[in-house]
Amino acid sequence: MSQSLAISVGTRVRVTQQLPRGAETAWSSAIEGAVLRARQAETGSWFAHSRNDRLWLDRLEIQKDDGEITTLNLDQFSVVEILENAS
Repeated sequence: MSQSLAISVGTRVRVTQQLPRGAETAWSSAIEGAVLRARQAETGSWFAHSRNDRLWLDRLEIQKDDGEITTLNLDQFSVVEILENAS
């Protein structure tokens, strides 16, 4: 597992992700919540020629303060900030 996924269940985090929008700008979004699961998971991609001929992505499942559960695919531009360690 990648170092970015060494996060304990229950830890509060803020994840900031960016999507390029043209040559000079990027769309940025931040999500805060408690970690439910941090793992690598395979995709259905067959062209990657990686382990089991699948592309493996770092995934972080968090529960936001309003109760919504979301799964984030992390990439090299994702920033995960630890706000509070799990008790």
